[in-house]
Amino acid sequence: NRMKTVDARGLSCPEPVMLTDEAVKSGKRPIKVLVSEPHQKMNIEKYAKDHDISFTTEATEDGFAVMLG
Repeated sequence: NRMKTVDARGLSCPEPVMLTDEAVKSGKRPIKVLVSEPHQKMNIEKYAKDHDISFTTEATEDGFAVMLG
């Protein structure tokens, strides 16, 4: 069961959240969302909180990875 990855690095808002929403609606979890900026990370975390989705966040070489459970 492979983790679905949303690569939103370098995209401007609201694209990362829209792509995350699309992935969530596809029903496949867990989802790893890759972003490059702290504010994008915060937007994804807020999205997860708003939708009661558990998440963990880790720093990567070029930004952040938010794992939605």
